Order: sequence, then structure tokens, then C-alpha cells
Amino acid sequence: MLTERYFWGLQPHIRCGKGDIAKIVLLPGELERVERIAAHFDRGSVRKISSHREFRTWTGKVNGGEVSVTSTGVGCPSAAIAVEELINVGAEVLIRVGSTGAIQEYINLGDVIIVDSAVSNDGTTSEYMPETYPAVADFKVVEALVKAAEYLGVRYHVGTVRTNDAFYAGQRVEEIVERYKAANVLSFEMECSAIFTVARLRAKKAGAVLGVVGNLVTGEHSYKGGEEAKNKADSAKENAIRVAVEAVKYL
Repeated sequence: MLTERYFWGLQPHIRCGKGDIAKIVLLPGELERVERIAAHFDRGSVRKISSHREFRTWTGKVNGGEVSVTSTGVGCPSAAIAVEELINVGAEVLIRVGSTGAIQEYINLGDVIIVDSAVSNDGTTSEYMPETYPAVADFKVVEALVKAAEYLGVRYHVGTVRTNDAFYAGQRVEEIVERYKAANVLSFEMECSAIFTVARLRAKKAGAVLGVVGNLVTGEHSYKGGEEAKNKADSAKENAIRVAVEAVKYL
């Protein structure tokens, strides 16, 4: 098995080994967000571990405790690779720190969504388990994220998101949006189901906090809403980071 072959050396994709990774790992999608997250770590504690393909890893400390951050790229295939290999080298708690498009009118740009479960409308999780297998976050991770949001005064929503593979396709089909809106799904995103499923199958903890950068129902979006919308979306990303880093203190 590939994971066994690399278990005691560097993992083939993330290029990290034993001792490089903290037990708690934050998982942004974007390479650039690694540095942005690490800026919230204890001053002078950050060390750059690796950068290969879409996977960039830095490790530092929050309140004196070690924490890592690894980018996953876009979508479930690369997210699953990151989670598998991070667990191989010592990760025990994995928290996605990303962005999302809301599908409920009451969710505003700048808010965050703390994910407790995901609809698995992706191809990757079906390679692991049937669609009937639940993609759920760990309760203690969800609880820590909620405590963090409340402490920081960040407006948040807790619930289910839909994980899908095609960024644009679902946004263009009104019936898809309406179906999941009626089912009280909060937003669409592209990684949570794989992260939750792989972590649960390997007896690890996972969660997610997502900054709301658009709303598919109201039409407000950072890409087309002018400077104000862009600023709100940037605040959403920063709020998600702040909540995730604060939650580390409770974990």
C-alpha cells in the first residue's frame, strides 16, 4: 500500500514527515491563505515545512500549543489526499477553514457557517463508502468552533452544507438551489464531505468553519457586487480564520 510505503518517510503529496505536523491541523483551500492563517499564530513560532503542488504546510503555536496549517486545493479529491497523508504523520483533529456560497436569505456576506454535516454530492466519498454513510463533523470540534465564534462576537450559523464537485454547474440550475434550500441546507461548498468522511473512517476528529462570500438566492457575491461586497467577503474569510484559530484553544 502507498500509505504504508511512505508511513515512516515523507508523504508523497504533502511532502511532510513525522514530527512536521501538529495534532491539530487547519485546512484552507488556497495556498495563499496558509500564510494568512499563520499570521494569527504566536509571534516567532512559525516554521515553513513544505510546498508541493497545491499542498503548502506551515507549523507554529497558538497559546503555546502546536498547530499546523495545510492547504488542500479545490475539491474533494485533493482534500482527501491531504487528510489521509496528514493523519499518516500524526494529525488527529482537522478543521477546514474555507469559503462558501449561502442558499438561505438570512445568511449574509461576512457571516460564518459552522458545519455539523455535509450532503455528499461528490465523487470522492463514494470511492470510500456508499452515499448512505453520513458525512458528519465531530461534536467537540463543532462545540469549540461555536464557543470561539461567540467569544469573538462573529455572527454564525450551524448546520448542513452541500458538498459538490462542479463549482459553476449547481449555481446555474435553479431547481438544485431550491431543492436544498427547502431542505434547510445552508450553503454549497466543495470539500467538507471528504474531510469528514476520511477523518471518521480513520477514527479522527474533523470540523469546518466557512466564511460566506456569496449568496446564491439573494444574488449578492464578492465577484460581482463591487467594493462593498468584496470587503464583506474578505471579512468573512478573516472571520473564519479567527474562529478556527480561537477554537484551537478549546481543543
